[in-house]
Amino acid sequence: MKKKLLVIANFTKLPNENGNSRFTYIINLIDKEKYDVELITSSFSHGEKKQRGEIKIEGLDYKITLIKEPGYKKNVSLKRFYSHYIFAKNVKKYLEKSKNNPDIIYCAVPSLDVAKVVSNFAKKNNVRFIIDIQDLWPEAFKMVFNVPVISNIIFAPMERLANKIYSKADDIVAVSDTYVKRAIKVNQKCDKKLTVFLGTDLDYFDKCKNKDKSEKDKKNLEIAYIGTLGHSYNIKNIIDAIAILNQKEIENIKFVIMGNGPLEQEFKNYAIEKNVTCEFTGRLDYEKMIPRLCEADIAVNPIKKGAAQSIINKVGDYAAAGLPVISTQECTEYKKIVEDYKIGYNVQNDSPEEIAEKILELYNNEELRKEYGKNNRYLAEEKFKELIEK
Repeated sequence: MKKKLLVIANFTKLPNENGNSRFTYIINLIDKEKYDVELITSSFSHGEKKQRGEIKIEGLDYKITLIKEPGYKKNVSLKRFYSHYIFAKNVKKYLEKSKNNPDIIYCAVPSLDVAKVVSNFAKKNNVRFIIDIQDLWPEAFKMVFNVPVISNIIFAPMERLANKIYSKADDIVAVSDTYVKRAIKVNQKCDKKLTVFLGTDLDYFDKCKNKDKSEKDKKNLEIAYIGTLGHSYNIKNIIDAIAILNQKEIENIKFVIMGNGPLEQEFKNYAIEKNVTCEFTGRLDYEKMIPRLCEADIAVNPIKKGAAQSIINKVGDYAAAGLPVISTQECTEYKKIVEDYKIGYNVQNDSPEEIAEKILELYNNEELRKEYGKNNRYLAEEKFKELIEK
């Protein structure tokens, strides 16, 4: 008799939507001869910031259920917390109305509201509860609202909730060793603890890369950034570094910024103020972003001091693209990867001068760029692809 497995992930992408989806990868690896699988996700697309509407996807060997969520416009907002709260309540109703309880629940964390109701349901009904930690809350929010003492008081309830969820897990999966270690601080019972990096489907990546190739502007050395234009990323540091090089009469450097977010206009204004050549593409479909990224010469990972991120989506895409990386990330796990695999440079946070120095080294040495890029692609093939298949 088949076992019933629920995968609950409110931020995932569906098979008919553009981009990578960790959870559909996982589902596709599950033996459907042994498991009946259902993906429970939100009616609201976090990436598109809109309701999904009715879904019609043929040929799937698993069920998809959309649970109503009101939605929100900004990632950091009270409306988002309210939206997650309502989604969690609706997930709880759906689980309680189900005629047959699942044998296993595989639940993404965050959101904490959803993980809370799912963990309580699993414990009450003796269901094996596996968590997959994508981000650390409230640590990530403290980056936006970081006032000594006050922040700790405000986010204390969220931290207690996270601890309860982590402590109830029968097994722990996370996108980095850093996140696994955070969870097992409060969970001594689980036997299985697995790090599975945010992987990139390299076959799909390469297909997109070759599908829409354009002729690169050979006059410019291009530095690429992909991701959110928000409080965790110091885009101004990169602009300042390029401005320093411009003052040294190195003026053929172009900064290509792919993404959007609450600080987009602020960064645009800053680029104009510093007279730095920047192209803000806005948020691109994944299939459009890949060839544009692959045209670049260098990738940057300008994470701010104190950020909670560890192994994140963008570094997987940088690796797949075979680009050398300049990273300001403090996370020791990723810093070690940069060093061990020789894929680029770890530089001091808030130091445009050091960033400029490393850009200049790569600017003057095409062979070094190729070597670091080749190493980064090897990293993608060894780590990001193999680990997602475990």
